[in-house]
Amino acid sequence: MVIDVRHCGPLVTVQDLGREGFRHQGVSRAGALDRLALTLANRRVGNADNSAGLEIMFGASTFLFQADVCFVLTGADCFARLDDLPVYPGWRYCAHAGQRLQLRTPKRGLCAYLAVRGGIEVPLVMGSAATDLQAGFGGMEGRALRKGDRLVVGANHPICDGGADDHFGLLLPEPDAMIRVCIGPEFGHYSLAAQEQFFTTAWQVSPQSNRMGFRLSGPPIEAQSQAKLMSHAVFPGVIQLPPDGQPIILAAEGQTSGGYPRMAVVIDSDLWRLGQLRPSESVYFQPVSLVEAQMAAEVQARYLQRVTLALNAH
Repeated sequence: MVIDVRHCGPLVTVQDLGREGFRHQGVSRAGALDRLALTLANRRVGNADNSAGLEIMFGASTFLFQADVCFVLTGADCFARLDDLPVYPGWRYCAHAGQRLQLRTPKRGLCAYLAVRGGIEVPLVMGSAATDLQAGFGGMEGRALRKGDRLVVGANHPICDGGADDHFGLLLPEPDAMIRVCIGPEFGHYSLAAQEQFFTTAWQVSPQSNRMGFRLSGPPIEAQSQAKLMSHAVFPGVIQLPPDGQPIILAAEGQTSGGYPRMAVVIDSDLWRLGQLRPSESVYFQPVSLVEAQMAAEVQARYLQRVTLALNAH
């Protein structure tokens, strides 16, 4: 059961939800930038949440199905077509052998996710199929996909009759410019004016951003002192403030330790928004309490429960 890669956009990788339990060894989580979108895609085709799919950055990719396969797209809407038929995000489709799936560049968002029933089969590294581009392992030989690659689909995929195989789609969450954060350990090291600047500035996403981190640009935040910090643990969602005063949001392949001040931390239920931040877009940070962060996590968990109930009902 094979999918041929006929054309690749700027960055297409095999990803699951990431590599857990190895940060103490300096190994980043990697995995999908928008973990919520990949989770929804996998549930929609009947896979386990952590099954491997494709993360397609900026669309512009074409895949040829060499066997009948059930698939779904989530995340950024890339105006996809299965041969001449439109493919809508959140809807499950069945493709016949010989059909092509083409994704165009999205007008909004960054990453689209393709899940196929049975998942993409690649050798597991440290228990995960996630591609770690910085370390060069996982996924397809530790690299981005390229034209001519052949992807193997796992077992347990159904007989398809072509076209949409049911009559409902998922209502997918919409990203916006506001990201909720809890204040970080070094936030209090800055003046009240600098703290206010952090939360009132429309930070612009830099083109130098990547899967390690999203670099932001705006009026530089001045440090209160030049005291150096000891190295400390960091993780995806931590917002560091280097000496140039321009924040960096650590992403899926972010380092496991660092020495820059930690201004804030993106709450867990908003981490998926990082996977949809496009270069030159603006973002704002909204401070919330730990209680509010926990409430947001519960809201997201209930949303996923409703999705599962709806899928089981059909």
